[in-house]
Amino acid sequence: MKKIFFLLVTIILFSCGELQQIAKEYNLSEGLGNEQIAEALKQALNQGIDREVSKLMKVGGFYNQPDVRILWPEELQQVDKTLRKIGLGSLADEGIKKLNRAAEEAVKEAKPIFVDAIKQMTFQDAKNILMGGDNAATEYLKKTTTDKLYQKFYPVVQNSFKKVGADQIWNQIISRYNKVPFVQKVNPDLNDYVTRKALEGVFKKIEVEEKKIRSDVQERTTDLMKKVFALQDKK
Repeated sequence: MKKIFFLLVTIILFSCGELQQIAKEYNLSEGLGNEQIAEALKQALNQGIDREVSKLMKVGGFYNQPDVRILWPEELQQVDKTLRKIGLGSLADEGIKKLNRAAEEAVKEAKPIFVDAIKQMTFQDAKNILMGGDNAATEYLKKTTTDKLYQKFYPVVQNSFKKVGADQIWNQIISRYNKVPFVQKVNPDLNDYVTRKALEGVFKKIEVEEKKIRSDVQERTTDLMKKVFALQDKK
């Protein structure tokens, strides 16, 4: 019976001490427990979401940032070129703005899903993120939230097309383009495209913030983040 009890205690202590062992390896364990290490990772993720995702929610959040601005899909590049050739460049520009407005509306649905994913983070997740690559936290969010985010974003994009007038602009664009002699007529559904580009933009911005936190001590805005990310500085 004593042997069984000793074995159980050993297993429990080992599993609960995995993260702290990392700290010991780098002589930085003093004052850091598993909960604190995991909490610092959560703080870092929340910082990235608060700083970057909140920017994307604003008017111009996508359109005014070239690295996430949504342009026409590849199959519609010819539509864009043709409209500009016949003097309808302003209509093409307005159409692109409306695509981005739909994405900005959709991103407003993201934060609760991210918060839930962060709450579900385990010690093993935290250890993998801390000692992983410079985008390990972003990859964790991708893995745990992409499907839910898509399901939330898609109907918002669909409704937002009507709300921001994207559907009307789109109808004008397609109508004008399809009247041009000798062009191949088009009428694609942009909902899926904009939804996926919105997701791509969200994760790109979170990754930018994560890399800042990992590489720049000044970006670690809490004492706990400074202590814990010192571990990955030594890896």
